[in-house]
Amino acid sequence: MTGVRGPRRRGLPLRARRRDHARWEQQTPTWREAKPTLIAGALKRSAARPSGNWYVIGASRDIGRGGRPFGRTVGGAEVVAWRTVTGELRAGPGACPHLGAPLREGRVVCGTLVCRWHGLSLDGRPFAGWEPLPAHDDRVLAGVRLDALGGEPPLERPVVPRRPEGGAVDAVFGTVGRCEPQDVVANRLDPWHGSWFHPYSFVDLTVVGAPEGEGDDDAFTVDVSFKVAGRLVVPVRAVFTAPEPRTVVMHITEGEGATSVVETHATPLGRGPDGAPRTAVTEAVVAASDRRGFAAARAAAPALRPLMRWAAGRLWRDDLAYAERRWHLRSTGRFPG
Repeated sequence: MTGVRGPRRRGLPLRARRRDHARWEQQTPTWREAKPTLIAGALKRSAARPSGNWYVIGASRDIGRGGRPFGRTVGGAEVVAWRTVTGELRAGPGACPHLGAPLREGRVVCGTLVCRWHGLSLDGRPFAGWEPLPAHDDRVLAGVRLDALGGEPPLERPVVPRRPEGGAVDAVFGTVGRCEPQDVVANRLDPWHGSWFHPYSFVDLTVVGAPEGEGDDDAFTVDVSFKVAGRLVVPVRAVFTAPEPRTVVMHITEGEGATSVVETHATPLGRGPDGAPRTAVTEAVVAASDRRGFAAARAAAPALRPLMRWAAGRLWRDDLAYAERRWHLRSTGRFPG
């Protein structure tokens, strides 16, 4: 890896850009650095890493303790999830073992899933051919293990990246695209598009380190400034890695919010009515800061989460178009490189 000294963290986090700074069209082009073979190589190596057959199904807080269960289709298979009275996550196939009713339309009563067709109850233990699925809940994201779909040696836990310890504020955004997981991952393994494709959020982006080939140090290091208002920006250094085939993680390593992470998880759903694949994008933002004032942000987390989801959704409006375009070109044999 190559690199330069990253942004400082002392003093106020905001910086003012020069008034004579280049406009969008006057940026230094990045297409020479964004080599298709480099991105493809990083994507290939990420696809070879073990996932243990774990798939993110959504935000942990979206699966409540009462009322309706949570349903998701993963790789064409229906999955249902709910919580016990003590808050433990339970998951299993989404079809009732009696006559195949959609369990996602049932009810959760005292921690038991009740089918709305004939009242069959499931408490999360095997019953009449219905087998529970291994489930994982880290209080940010929820996931299930589907060994038949993944086809890999199973792991006891998902390959979850290290997150800030204590006192963080998290928010989870979700959307669905007409593409495959690899197209979502490829988008995140192309940091060079940031200032060009998202000028409303990022400026002064420089990739100061990129993978040089095989090895464990398969990361992209970026110096970038987040736009706040007018000429005010927050400069940081961030590192992008792909710890498993369907996940890309951005760690902020220097600057304001160091140790914060943004996790992008791509979950295959199956084919849509048009025959094209669908992929769920679940992005978890886990923000932390060692500034004393951050305690107020923690207290205001319920009010901040909608804003954090809005910011993620703004980016994914464009990034999903990137991923969908990539899938379209691949599916028609016209993908460059």
